[in-house]
Amino acid sequence: MFSYTVDDTISLKLIELSDANSIYELVDQSRTYLRQWLPWVDGTTKVADSIDFIRACQKAYVEQIGMFTVIMYNGKIIGTASYNSLDWRNKIVYIGYWLAPDYQGQGIMTKVVKALTTYAFEELQFNRVDIRAATSNVKSRSIPERLGFIYEGTVRDAEWLYDHYVDHAIYGVLARDWQRNMAGMMMQGRADVTVD
Repeated sequence: MFSYTVDDTISLKLIELSDANSIYELVDQSRTYLRQWLPWVDGTTKVADSIDFIRACQKAYVEQIGMFTVIMYNGKIIGTASYNSLDWRNKIVYIGYWLAPDYQGQGIMTKVVKALTTYAFEELQFNRVDIRAATSNVKSRSIPERLGFIYEGTVRDAEWLYDHYVDHAIYGVLARDWQRNMAGMMMQGRADVTVD
C-alpha cells in the first residue's frame, strides 16, 4: 500500500473504498469551483459514483497504469493527486490534481506535486513528468511554473468541458532538469518538501 509523508501536516495515501464518503462530500461542497475545470463533476451525484471512481483507480493501480492518492492535511482528506497515466515504455508520468478551495493558496499542492515528481524520478526511475492544465486555470498552471517545469505549448480544444472546449497548457520536466532545479532551490533555501 502506497503512502508518502510530504511534511508534518501533509501526506498522500492510496485511494481506498473507505474514502468514498469523504471524497463525495468534498466534491459536493466544492462542486461550483471544480466544475470550472474538471469534466467529471456533473457525473458525481452520489457516493456510489465515488465508489465507482475508486474501483477504477484501484484497477489502474493493480495494472500499473495509474496511481491515485488522496491528499491528507492533518488527517483530513482535502483533495486528490494522481499519476493519471504511467507510460512505462517511454518513462513518462502524467500528474493530475485538485484541491478543495478552502485549502488553496497555502502551498499545499505545490508541495504535493513536488513530492510526486521527486518520487517519479527517484523511485520509479521515470525520465519525464507532464502536467496539463486549462490555459485559463492560473492557479493550476502556477504550480508547475513554480517548480521549474517548462511550458511546452498549448493544445487547442484539448478537452470538452460540459458545453465548450478548453485549451490545455502542457508543462514538462525531465529527470536531469529536476535534479538541477532541486539543487538550485536548496541553494536558495526553498526546498520545503522532505522525501521519506
